[in-house]
Amino acid sequence: MRPAQRNFYEPSSAPGKGVVWEWENDSGSWTPYDMEICVTIQNAYEKQHPWLDLTSLGFSYLIDFNSMCQTNRQSQRKRRLRRRMDLAYPLIMGSIPKSQSWPVGANSGQPCSCQQCILVNSTRAASNAILASQRRKHYGGTTGNTGAIGTLTAVRQSNTFAGTSLWSPTSASSGPNNNNISMGGGHAKAEQVLLPLSSANFPCSPVMPTLSSAHGHHALTINGQNNLNRPGTQRISMSTARGAVPPGVPALPVKNLTGTGPVHPALAGLPVCLTRAPKPILHPPPINKSDMKPVPGINGMRRKTKKKHLRRGKNPEDVVRRYTEKIKVVPDEDCTICMERLVMASGYEGILQHKGIKPELVGKLGKCGHMYHLLCLVAMYNNGNKDGSLQCPTCKTIYGEKTGTQPPGKMEYHVIPHCLPGYPDSKSIRIVYDIPAGIQTNEHPSPGKKFSARGFPRHCYLPDNDKGRKVLKLLIMAWDRRLIFTIGTSSTTGESDTVVWNEIHHKTEFGSNLTGHGYPDHKYLDNVLTELSAQGVGEDNLKD
Repeated sequence: MRPAQRNFYEPSSAPGKGVVWEWENDSGSWTPYDMEICVTIQNAYEKQHPWLDLTSLGFSYLIDFNSMCQTNRQSQRKRRLRRRMDLAYPLIMGSIPKSQSWPVGANSGQPCSCQQCILVNSTRAASNAILASQRRKHYGGTTGNTGAIGTLTAVRQSNTFAGTSLWSPTSASSGPNNNNISMGGGHAKAEQVLLPLSSANFPCSPVMPTLSSAHGHHALTINGQNNLNRPGTQRISMSTARGAVPPGVPALPVKNLTGTGPVHPALAGLPVCLTRAPKPILHPPPINKSDMKPVPGINGMRRKTKKKHLRRGKNPEDVVRRYTEKIKVVPDEDCTICMERLVMASGYEGILQHKGIKPELVGKLGKCGHMYHLLCLVAMYNNGNKDGSLQCPTCKTIYGEKTGTQPPGKMEYHVIPHCLPGYPDSKSIRIVYDIPAGIQTNEHPSPGKKFSARGFPRHCYLPDNDKGRKVLKLLIMAWDRRLIFTIGTSSTTGESDTVVWNEIHHKTEFGSNLTGHGYPDHKYLDNVLTELSAQGVGEDNLKD
């Protein structure tokens, strides 16, 4: 059991305006941001900010509005993003603003070409034709039986929308016994529908659906008031031919649209074609243990982590001296750690005292060449994982062997006799991660507090080819360095103090790619190699 909630947004906010921000995933399709992030991005966009930092929301991403891209602050990987304005959200209270009224563009004279507006325009045209027919009958002096119930005869139009034929009136007639809705005809004949105009035929509900079939055709006719500026006394009938519905789609189980049936009243008066959303294929068919084979070129099938078993560095001064060299001629530029000039003393003077390191000493990192106060590097090291490694705060170059804060658990890997989509000639490597819940230690955000572990064991998949085995070897190395998971806030559920992925993406969908975490995705292996390299686990480590 999980709690559920609903959120309301102001009409001036991003959802109220129908604005949605999306990022491009690995498969090239677009994924919407969470609604709260959409609101934040839209606010910054409307204020004409050049960029937006999402760190305050718990995400290590930088949004650049000039280039319309999202940058991962840790791996420096960039993704495209876009702003959509064609998704309208429902208003619970109040009227729809004129600029957002349906159909879009009605006030400007430029009709919108989206499917929903085409549908609404067609429905309005049918409704207006019925009203005009009534007025001609009333003002033209036509007389008839005063006790008769007026009916309209509608013939099928040629214009269709999403497999649904729209009906519009062509003539009027009257008769005392026309109390039923009927359908007839076939492909070669015009189908007719009789729509009673008397409200006596609808004693309990404004909407009375009927399901009928004739001449081998199964059609759904929904009669109801159109809430989009349709006169309340009018009824529009819409019919959907079975031949237009994709095979395998079940018929709509219409019973009572007053709220007691399985169909929501909001569907009244609109053509509806319901389809079952495809479900992701997360796991392969059942496999016997005898069919699970070791991965070629890799010893064993299991790894465990218990405690912080990796070798820790010596004291902070020794670590800093190991990866830097002193600078005799100091350039007149900023130290990007304390933001003081390098020619001045470190901003940590008086805050941090270390023997042998004076506040004015400046060092240059060996690989990248960036310069900082040595005292600032000591302060940065003390604020990190203290594992004997340094990471340049400017370019993210890693010095030494970086380790993480992954809780204890186990990692299993083996070959299974099934192929992944996009790799028909290769078997698959299955990785199983299992981390139990526990208590946070001093290296975690809330020492002494419990942490949860949702969704374990987690199953991930790689193709059993040369590059897939290379990725597996590096993932095993990242696991040993405790870099695969960490403890933080889940971007999916918002739960804090829980085990989450640590910027190394995995494919958890075996036989499909509906969530973006599956196959086929021919860029994935290269992308994950880049992410592993950003964590200090590169292909050069395999040579060592």
